[in-house]
Amino acid sequence: MKLVRYASNHTESYAVQISEAQLLDVPILSKASKQPQPSTFNELISKGERGLKPIEDLIRNSPEKQRKKAIVELNRVKILAPVASPPKIICLGLNYRDHAAEQGKPPPDEPVIFMKPRTTVIGPDESIVKPAFVNELDYEAELAVVIGKAGKNIAGEDAKNHIFGFTCFNDVSARDIQFKDKQWTRGKSFDTFAPMGPCITTADQIGDPTNLWIRTKVNGELRQNSSTCNMVFNVYQIVNELSRVMTLEPCDVIATGTPAGVAFAMKPTPKFLSSGDVVEIEIENVGILRNNVVGT
Repeated sequence: MKLVRYASNHTESYAVQISEAQLLDVPILSKASKQPQPSTFNELISKGERGLKPIEDLIRNSPEKQRKKAIVELNRVKILAPVASPPKIICLGLNYRDHAAEQGKPPPDEPVIFMKPRTTVIGPDESIVKPAFVNELDYEAELAVVIGKAGKNIAGEDAKNHIFGFTCFNDVSARDIQFKDKQWTRGKSFDTFAPMGPCITTADQIGDPTNLWIRTKVNGELRQNSSTCNMVFNVYQIVNELSRVMTLEPCDVIATGTPAGVAFAMKPTPKFLSSGDVVEIEIENVGILRNNVVGT
């Protein structure tokens, strides 16, 4: 399933995307069918895989009349970031061989991790805010893992059971600050620097997450064009490695690194983001995350 968190008339809800133009609101259908379901998307994620089958059964067994009442037109609602206020946003650096190569660096022997605060999160079609004192604003297309089941010291072969689904993520970075500080927290932690969405594709529907194409376009120009098969550590290895360090919790978001093609590495001249630019990140079997850039 592709699951979407959205707002309409100042009310938040969540839905299954049933076509490019339509959503099926789960709480509305649940109420009409008198089959209780989680009232919020975060509650559903926290149920993990066991929360999905009841929704599948609800949709399959509901009368057509009830389903019609739960249909929402996509162009009449605001799509929100799929995870409201993640407990943790854990990011990986240098996790694509082609990205390491474009910097002339060897792939890391162990995952390189850093954190973003939850105040960085925005959803599709919201604006990335470029502070006036940031001169080198960059994009990073990333496949993000959404955790559905808590765990510590998770075995690699069990990692799949802890993943609720996947979404698109843009690890926006102020490179001038990042490289000046020689560590990454400040340059990656500005408000609006973690766009994500437009949906969560559940783990059972993503296909093979170790072999998905991933692309970035800026104003229609293709900048990044790679595959998750170029990851140094795949999604299951990442869950295993991170859980050795910290307990992973439901609704945690793990951004798994970016491929080659970032702005600062472009030659002969870097192509950093400016006010008015439109960034589109597209990942196979997930969708397109689109955001514009505005200045302060």
